[in-house]
Amino acid sequence: MNQTILAQENAAFKGSGGVSANNRSLGFRPAFRNNETGLIYASRFADGRLAPIHLIDGLPDEVVIARSASGRVILVKPSVQAGFTLDGDFYDREQAACKSRQDAARCRTSVS
Repeated sequence: MNQTILAQENAAFKGSGGVSANNRSLGFRPAFRNNETGLIYASRFADGRLAPIHLIDGLPDEVVIARSASGRVILVKPSVQAGFTLDGDFYDREQAACKSRQDAARCRTSVS
């Protein structure tokens, strides 16, 4: 996972509830899940403040693979997945897009 992958995911889900701008009003918060451990991390700025979009700079060292010379996170473990939290559950981008649509009942319903 890196900024390029996040940009590609945002492009793939443009116009849907799979991006922060389109699901924030429903209460979704950008987050990441480490699929190896099941741990979920809120998206944060490097200084620890909650971020309104997906940013890898605030992820903990345990999932960081590489940093730039200035200390910015540039690569995290491939097991890290971008998604959202809502009411204590994690939703991947597809699940968030489904939940935010009018026909959410037809979407797959399993969340973590």
